[in-house]
Amino acid sequence: MNAKSFRVSRVSSPPFSLPPRPSLSPEPGSQVTAQIRGRARAWGRGNYRSFGGEKRRREAITAATCLTEALVDHLNVGVAQAYMNQRKLDHEVKTLQVQAAQFAKQTGQWIGMVENFNQALKEIGDVENWARSIELDMRTIATALEYVYKGQLQSAPS
Repeated sequence: MNAKSFRVSRVSSPPFSLPPRPSLSPEPGSQVTAQIRGRARAWGRGNYRSFGGEKRRREAITAATCLTEALVDHLNVGVAQAYMNQRKLDHEVKTLQVQAAQFAKQTGQWIGMVENFNQALKEIGDVENWARSIELDMRTIATALEYVYKGQLQSAPS
């Protein structure tokens, strides 16, 4: 039942109709006197079942049950929405954690590549320095040999 369609109406008349009162006084000990006393006791105790009150009570219980179910359904919609949102957030968190782990792995690989490249550059720099050193040594040797050769030419008799 939809909460918007549920309406409680006020009852202006009593939930039961009273039986007509006898006009003559019954004789003591008669069956009519016992019935009157029984009904008087029922009225005094608020026992309206014999006058249609049970039907009204059942209707009131049914209406209260419907109202309670409508309120619970309305609350359950909000709770269900919050639960679904929480499940979506949990899924997003897990996805983000997986992506972050993948990114960290990729970043580690990139750092390794950069370190290897840097080491290669250092080695190239070392080779370049070694080549310059060798070149300088070779020039020194070449110059020394040239002096020796020129010295031999000058000292040799012609």
